[in-house]
Amino acid sequence: MHTARKDLNTIGYAPVSTPLGQLYVAFRGSAVCYAALGSGVRGFERRCVRAFGVRPVRDLRLAKGLARRAVDHSTGKRSFSATLDFSGLTPFQRLVLKKTLQIPAGEVRSYQWVAKEIGARRAVRAVGTALARNPIPFLIPCHRVVRTDGRIGHYSAGGPGVKAKLLAFEGVDLVGLARLATRRIRFVGNGTSKSLCLPSCYSARRIPEQNVVYFTTQREPLRKRYRPCQNCRPT
Repeated sequence: MHTARKDLNTIGYAPVSTPLGQLYVAFRGSAVCYAALGSGVRGFERRCVRAFGVRPVRDLRLAKGLARRAVDHSTGKRSFSATLDFSGLTPFQRLVLKKTLQIPAGEVRSYQWVAKEIGARRAVRAVGTALARNPIPFLIPCHRVVRTDGRIGHYSAGGPGVKAKLLAFEGVDLVGLARLATRRIRFVGNGTSKSLCLPSCYSARRIPEQNVVYFTTQREPLRKRYRPCQNCRPT
């Protein structure tokens, strides 16, 4: 029993090279429990001490597998698939982070969208708080969640500049989204197929230019019998 308690309280970590820079990943057992991009060794160790009350130990046992998964994640090949340690988080925070894991690379969703998807439509602010406390940023892609008006908003793991860099690397058209946000456009429809998407949705980007219809609210397209996209499920 003493050994089990020791293992539970031991935090290992390893540096992982990604196209976006050095990612430091902490794990308890074989489950990832913390991550930070570009923080430096000492900075990452200090963060772990604040988060867990123990100093992490450099441990490269899982580094090779983590590196492959992290690179696949950063390049959009597949979502991060390692076991994640959500201990210490509330059930609500877990719901928010698990839903965020489902947002594809190259696309964004709003805080309002996340709230609706987890069955807490009125908890938009609480969703933002949960994402601000995400212990595994980048791997749990909270940078893919933006403001309801389409602006990218804050990012607790480095600020809006880092968030913009991550989204641009993944292929999000930040200039286009900003232009739509300025015009208060929140939905994109296909005038031929009558499908309705969020602007960054993969399906929306495939609509021929002559068929694109823009909407500022959902009321008008629904009145015109547009069907919500089954991929992005616009709110």
